[in-house]
Amino acid sequence: MKQPAGFEGGRLLVVAFEGWNDAGEAATGAAKLLIDRLGLVEIAAVDPELYFDYQFTRPTVAVGDDGARRIEWPGAAILGPSGMPTSNDEERVTGPGADSLHVLIGAEPARSWKGFAAELVDAALTADIEGIVLLGAMLADAPHTRPLSVFASSENAEVRRALGVDRSSYEGPVGILSVIADQAERVGIPTVSLWASVPHYVHNAPSPKAVLALLGKVEELTGLSIPRGNLEAEAKAWEAGVDALASDDEDMAGYITQLEQARDAVDAPEASGEAIAQEFERYLRRRGDGPEGRADGRGDGPRDEPWRPRDGA
Repeated sequence: MKQPAGFEGGRLLVVAFEGWNDAGEAATGAAKLLIDRLGLVEIAAVDPELYFDYQFTRPTVAVGDDGARRIEWPGAAILGPSGMPTSNDEERVTGPGADSLHVLIGAEPARSWKGFAAELVDAALTADIEGIVLLGAMLADAPHTRPLSVFASSENAEVRRALGVDRSSYEGPVGILSVIADQAERVGIPTVSLWASVPHYVHNAPSPKAVLALLGKVEELTGLSIPRGNLEAEAKAWEAGVDALASDDEDMAGYITQLEQARDAVDAPEASGEAIAQEFERYLRRRGDGPEGRADGRGDGPRDEPWRPRDGA
């Protein structure tokens, strides 16, 4: 299948933000793995004074390798190739466009979203970016024992035809990913959004299984090959940890069984693509918001509650 410019062999930008868009730290976890594997360096960054409320997204203090304590400020930056070979060939990202892959990572801003997005899209244009993949993760009615699904969508008709993805029908509050996608499409950079489903009953813990799901979808759409390192072992340990929690809570175990049965019905061979799409739309209506309305519970958007046994469950 012929891919549009930027999605196989072009200059690609992968985008992930902490906060509302990042349930289980899955989106930023995938972005950080790419940064590490590619040895990327910062090529452009926003001035945090313009966009962040430090009482909402506080700076942190960290101790460096030299023992000195330093303040680290929230922000957002685009990282690109350093031009230096990675030290370990087994950990290299390979495939079409791997040598020109860029990553945008940061915290969701508190103000001036239009200016924030415009500044970063301008930096992407300066870097000759040809396509953008936006990574997100939402808390969902997903069983941790099954493969975590990733919903792909695009507002770009050419991208939808080439990649076989859908156009989202969601209407409601959005996060910074949607604002950046809108700005990018307006200046002619095609975009695709990938949203991983993270089990809402383990919302406090990072989810390496969701990171794996996002990386797998990136590979599928771009032709890249991304080494996982210890991530698969971490995902198995995460799943085993949730199993242990459920074994001590009869109500939680019963709830997970219900989720498994619902997921298996959707994944059954007789389930058509239309039936799966309808199931996703029912999920959106039931939750009262769309892929960006449920993340880690921070920000002003709708919040998910952690697992609690229900009376009579």
